[in-house]
Amino acid sequence: MALPPSPPLRIGTRGSPLALVQARLVADLLRAAHGWPQSAVEIVPIVTTGDVVQDRPLAEIGGKALWTKELDRALLDGRTDLSVHSLKDVETIRPEAFVIAAMPARADPRDRLIGAKRLDDLRQGAVIGTSSPRRAAQLRARRPDFEIVPIRGNVHTRLAKVARGEVDASLLAAAGLDRLGVDAGAPLEDMLTAPSQGAIGVEILTERTDLQPLLAAIDHAPTSRCVLAERAFLAALGGDCHSAVAARAEFHGAEILLRAEILSADGREVHVGARRLDGAATPAGLAEELLAKASPALRAMFGA
Repeated sequence: MALPPSPPLRIGTRGSPLALVQARLVADLLRAAHGWPQSAVEIVPIVTTGDVVQDRPLAEIGGKALWTKELDRALLDGRTDLSVHSLKDVETIRPEAFVIAAMPARADPRDRLIGAKRLDDLRQGAVIGTSSPRRAAQLRARRPDFEIVPIRGNVHTRLAKVARGEVDASLLAAAGLDRLGVDAGAPLEDMLTAPSQGAIGVEILTERTDLQPLLAAIDHAPTSRCVLAERAFLAALGGDCHSAVAARAEFHGAEILLRAEILSADGREVHVGARRLDGAATPAGLAEELLAKASPALRAMFGA
């Protein structure tokens, strides 16, 4: 049992309802793992640019760094000791000053369809709200008749837009709904999701070696191994916020099975692959395989 920190550990987080729930989850895990009192950890909400700008798709206004740069600055300035992120919103390549020191057990990584039980139940020409290039491309690949419109905001805001009929349907991450205690939507079993979806990352300054043993106690090794494989695939692919990419790694026995998909924005070109990862088969090898199948136009989306 580690002694309670003095002063308390300060957790930096976005101020959205979901982000605060995730930060409290990490705080509770730390207290339970080390037998600390409530006062040993405090949560510091930080407003990020991604939370302020809600009227444009993320890819148009700076990408995933909009969720992280203010939290990074708080770490560098010493205002916080660690940051809690939804890992799917964290850039694949991070500055050397930061390290992801722990990943708690992953939640349900699937997407849920809000507004209908199945995509086939939606009317011809249904309006689907999503600002995710990956979700938009996957929807167009399955139903070219859909009209895809951008939709931003937190979980409750997007649920309300469907309830008011502003859009016929939307897709939301099951993990976020579950963590907020929202029972809504039908899981889409046949759609691969974003790399790292459902995973929480606890990030610290690389130089804070004093914190690494404390955070190792709340790391879930299977989650870390699978998420790192997905992020390695994305890094090898060269994907960014404009790219339609899906990847999910799961343990099958002692091996990790990595499944992945790249798509053109209009959904007309789709390439799917899978690899059981071992010494010879790597996430980078799967990325190379999918890029080799892709058209020059699609490869260009990944800088290839």
